[in-house]
Amino acid sequence: MNVYILTLFPEMFSPVVNTSIVKRAQEQDLVRITTVDLRDFAHDAHKTVDDYPYGGGPGMVLKPEPVFEAVDWVRQDLGREPFVVLLTPQGQTLSSGLAKELAQEPDLVLIAGHYEGFDERIRCLAHMELSIGDYVLTGGELAAMVVLDASIRFIPGVLGDSESALQDSFSDGLLEGPQYTRPAEYRGLKVPEILLTGRHQDISRWRRKESIRRTLLRRPDLLKVADLTFEDRCLLEQVINEEKANKARGDNRGCNQTN
Repeated sequence: MNVYILTLFPEMFSPVVNTSIVKRAQEQDLVRITTVDLRDFAHDAHKTVDDYPYGGGPGMVLKPEPVFEAVDWVRQDLGREPFVVLLTPQGQTLSSGLAKELAQEPDLVLIAGHYEGFDERIRCLAHMELSIGDYVLTGGELAAMVVLDASIRFIPGVLGDSESALQDSFSDGLLEGPQYTRPAEYRGLKVPEILLTGRHQDISRWRRKESIRRTLLRRPDLLKVADLTFEDRCLLEQVINEEKANKARGDNRGCNQTN
């Protein structure tokens, strides 16, 4: 997978692309990440990439020429048309499903805007406009980092365990259930007994049930659209009954509780 990040601040990406899983993905030749400085495509000696908006108004607007010409350069570098994503709070919200779709693109361009906004004509370049939430950042660089990290995880071979991405929250429409490691007891807090039995089928069922429980308690809206199996629905009914009983007992299921 080839990823090109068009930005005014390429230095911001160095800690991200040279750390952890993203770094390992590059070392394994699973992804190639190139940061492209939009100032390299400015038309004057001062490397001007913004200007005042027509009609007046606050702030500065990113000019179209550097962005269009940077995308042209990427096309020439690849020898083909890439999939272009424009980071903007007006775009559709990033989800696990969208990240997985982007991971299937062989060539991806992420345009990180800055200043008050960007010239409207830049939208013509984008195959997709993407947001990471209903808030405004100083620039699109942080959003591009989020999209990059979320997508790369779905490239086969990037994660050490091929099941890891499949078990993450939202991978199947539900939140991930609780995880534990050694020691089995710490400050009176115990790991659930089922996880110590070695009975893999029972453990798998427990994990699925706790995933459903956590989704019910924290994001019940996800259950309305999740593709639940018949067994999932049986587990959901059990969880609902258990939570009603917990509520009747005044059990708030704090950190001193185990299942």
